Amino acid sequence: MIASLTGRLTRKATDSLVVDVAGVGYQVFVPLSTYYGIPAQGEEVSLHIYTHVREDALTLFGFLNPAEKDAFIQLLSVSGIGPKLALAVLSSLSVEDLVCAISGSDDSRLCSIPGIGKKTAARLVLELKDRMKNISVDAASSTSSAGSGSRDTDDAVSALMNLGYKKPAAEEAVKRTIAGRSGMALETVIREALRELVKR
Repeated sequence: MIASLTGRLTRKATDSLVVDVAGVGYQVFVPLSTYYGIPAQGEEVSLHIYTHVREDALTLFGFLNPAEKDAFIQLLSVSGIGPKLALAVLSSLSVEDLVCAISGSDDSRLCSIPGIGKKTAARLVLELKDRMKNISVDAASSTSSAGSGSRDTDDAVSALMNLGYKKPAAEEAVKRTIAGRSGMALETVIREALRELVKR
């Protein structure tokens, strides 16, 4: 099992990275919480890795800190939660917010996550309420500064599409979020656009 990777970041996208380690490029899928804090393409990055093994595939999931990885593993232990949905959860809520939502039985906040309905939210609370309290959320999260350029807008739309939203809806939500505002962090754009989409 691969537990961690340190290497040069050769590809950076909102859903996955490629990390070059001694000439071998590893594709690593990441939540937005990790994407916000990773360095620029071409720089060195260190990730905590969860190796997901199936009969037909071996997939790597990467996280900037142990708390993210621990939360991901706990989410996978819940019936009906697979890697893609677990990433969507961590992309929508920080680990601290997730722990608070589960420990506080905040079903409405959990249901705001794409792919999480009332039954799944209830299962998350029931199965993880005690276990999530053991996750350390002390690690500070980093945010990436973003301007109002088209690349930042494209990244935000891409991130929302990776969470399961259709492109027109994602573009409209991002457009509404950045209207009349400049210099917003990419993380802020995505989180506020998510709130716009949840209202609909």
